[in-house]
Amino acid sequence: MGEPLCCLHQEDCQLRQCHGAGCVYPAGVPGHPGEHGAEQQQPLPAGQAGSHFRETALTSTGDKPADSNQSHGPPHGSATDSWRCRQTGVVCLPREKNLRQYIYKNIIHSSASVGDEMAHYLYVLQSVTLNHLEPRMRMPLDSYNQDQREILHGLRQAAFEMESENSLSHERRRSLCAKEFQKLGFSNNSNPGQDLLRAPPGLLALDTMAHFASRYPDAYSRFVLENSSREDKHECPFARSSIQLTLILCEILRIGEPPSETGSDYHPIFFSQDQLLDELFCICIQLLNKTWKEMRATQEDFHKVMQVVREQITRTLSSKPTSLELFKNKVNALNYSEILKLRQTERLHQEETLAPPVLELKERLKPDLLELIRQQRLNRLCQGTLFRKISSRRRQDKLWHCRLSPNHKVLHFGDVEDTETPTIESLQEKIPVADIKALLTGKDCPHMKEYKGKQTKEVLDLAFSITYDVEEYSLNFIASSRTDFCLWTDGLSVLLGRDMSSECMRSELEILLSMEIKLRLLDLENVPIPDTAPPVPKPPSNFNFCYDFSQAEQ
Repeated sequence: MGEPLCCLHQEDCQLRQCHGAGCVYPAGVPGHPGEHGAEQQQPLPAGQAGSHFRETALTSTGDKPADSNQSHGPPHGSATDSWRCRQTGVVCLPREKNLRQYIYKNIIHSSASVGDEMAHYLYVLQSVTLNHLEPRMRMPLDSYNQDQREILHGLRQAAFEMESENSLSHERRRSLCAKEFQKLGFSNNSNPGQDLLRAPPGLLALDTMAHFASRYPDAYSRFVLENSSREDKHECPFARSSIQLTLILCEILRIGEPPSETGSDYHPIFFSQDQLLDELFCICIQLLNKTWKEMRATQEDFHKVMQVVREQITRTLSSKPTSLELFKNKVNALNYSEILKLRQTERLHQEETLAPPVLELKERLKPDLLELIRQQRLNRLCQGTLFRKISSRRRQDKLWHCRLSPNHKVLHFGDVEDTETPTIESLQEKIPVADIKALLTGKDCPHMKEYKGKQTKEVLDLAFSITYDVEEYSLNFIASSRTDFCLWTDGLSVLLGRDMSSECMRSELEILLSMEIKLRLLDLENVPIPDTAPPVPKPPSNFNFCYDFSQAEQ
């Protein structure tokens, strides 16, 4: 389909003369330099093509470089030269139709399929253009750069209603700024520039945040204010998330990687948008906030959320969306529950666990593995656990210890003064396992019916009780973690002769089954497993071929 779009020479994308090798315009483009009356382009010296691309991108559309008062710059008019340079990375030629728009209309949306050679040229053009962002990606924030500091403070000013700071004292102003930067999600709220010293993503993270704040101010304010009003452990930190998300986008788009000689993996969406990275970021940062809420994530789950978001973006881009709107619709439809389903399905297919013989093998292995988990739970109860006493008003510092006797017949418990594990002889109270009547959890527990603490939901998820004796006495527990809760409720269920039902048990059983299946199928690697057993052949018409040993002995 026409001539090459661009060519590389000493890592620079150079424009060649139309009749020379590597013309950047496909044959037949309106205004083609080779047509009658058109002025031919002179080749550019090596190293100047990048700036030529940036400068001519504006002149071809009749625009001028953005100044500090334009709305697409950083908040509050703090545009820098580097900002303006980065915003004009559109591949285009002077006096000619915008090349990107031509490609998008006549190649991406063409009814004909894109050939391998053209796919390579599109890939190279995409790679070279995106690599214009590499200097910003490799450059950390300079705390002494006034323009960069203004962009940083512009983010704060765009998110919060500003008081008259002139009337505030110096200390009060510093305290207010630090508090607002903390709400923005910076780790170092007294000096937020420290968060942007990591390169990559370097200044690209600042650029993407500034673009989001200026282009979508309502969405930006909503993101920040919504998370600043959540509990501390459930808030999604905007700045930290933005820095990591920018790095993920740079890795997915392979910014900074030289184009390979055989690559052909281009993104059609690239040719639909002048500022692809910025616009992708604006969609994905809102996706991140949505996924954070779906996962009910805390600060400890930050990296887990980012892994899910990376997978959402990668899976969506692999479907080759041709516009930002399509990308937005697809990536938002791929929510967290869908990601979990896809992961599970792929894992099952990879291990061939859907084959009936493998499923049958699983069922045969399951009883032994369940018995292994039961023994582990009982051993854990024999080791014992420290629990904190909970009053009806607040959490107390007093501790008590509970453990199962080695013969699994008695529960020993009693108060302790420190966190060291006491001996079983020092625990004065005991309950025979035979006297335990029931295991209660959550709001069914006697001590939860009167508990009115602030974190009722959190405590409910960790509460369990056992009732014993004829008079229905109860021993009440509040586990220190969800893991301890699962271990003890499973162990007590085993003592009562009931099935274990915790999520930890299901997870561990799945892991053990997966490992055992892999070990059993090692000898069948790369051997297809049939869905059904081979048919048994019919018996022969006679058995004359059999040898009668009794006659031979006579």
